Amino acid sequence: MRLSGLLRFLALIFAVVSTWLFIREYINFNIKTLRLPRWIGSAHKNSSQLVKTKCGLSKSCPDNFFAFKIVSGAANVVGPTMCFEDQMIMSPVKNNVGRGLNIVLVDGTKGAVLTQKSFDMYSGDASLLVKFLKEISGNMLVLVASYDDPGTKMNEEIRKLFSNLGSTHAKQLGFRDSWVFLGAQDLQSKSPFEQFLKNNPETNKYDGWPELLELEGCVPRKKLRLHSTSKKIEKTSTG
Repeated sequence: MRLSGLLRFLALIFAVVSTWLFIREYINFNIKTLRLPRWIGSAHKNSSQLVKTKCGLSKSCPDNFFAFKIVSGAANVVGPTMCFEDQMIMSPVKNNVGRGLNIVLVDGTKGAVLTQKSFDMYSGDASLLVKFLKEISGNMLVLVASYDDPGTKMNEEIRKLFSNLGSTHAKQLGFRDSWVFLGAQDLQSKSPFEQFLKNNPETNKYDGWPELLELEGCVPRKKLRLHSTSKKIEKTSTG
C-alpha cells in the first residue's frame, strides 16, 4: 500500500509539473504571437519610407537623372502642377498658375529652377511668349503645362519655337486642347516627354475640354534622350 501511494504521489507531481511547463510555453508562444503584428507593421512602415520617390513618381530615377511630374489644368477649374526633383514649382495651392501656357525653366546641369511664368493664350500678348522662348539657352530644360485655353493666340512663330525645343504637337495645338511637355534646345530628335489631347466635343472628358494629362519621367543631366513614363489621369468633372 505504501508503494502504490508513493507511485500515485509521484504521478501527481509529474502531472502538475507537466501542466505548469505546458502553460508556461503556451504563454510565451502567445506573447510572441501578439508581438508579431507590431513587428510586421514596423517593417511595412520602413518599407514605405524606402520606396518614397521624388515628385511621387511610380519608380525612383537613376543617379544623375532628374525626377519630374507635369499635370495639365482640368478645364478652367483646376490649374496645372509642375514638380521637379521633389520641388513643387507651380500649382493652384501656390497660386502661381494662369490661363494659357505655364512654363518653368530649369538648369539642365544643376537642376536649379531658373524662372516660372504663365502666358495668357486667349486674350494676352503673344509677343511676350515669343520673346521668352527666344531667350532660352541650350543648357535649360523647358517644362510646359496647359490650362483652360493654350491655343487661341498661338501663331506659326510660337509653334516653330516649341518645335525647335523638341515638341511634336505644338504645330497642332489649338483652342482648349490639353498639353504637357518637357524639352530643350540641344535635342537631336523629338522629345519623348510629351502628351497631347485635342479638344473634341465627342470625346471630351469635361464639358468643353478634354481630360487633364499627367507626364512623369526621369531626365538625364544635359541630355534628354532617355526613357520616360507618361499616363493620363482619369478624373470626373466637378461640374
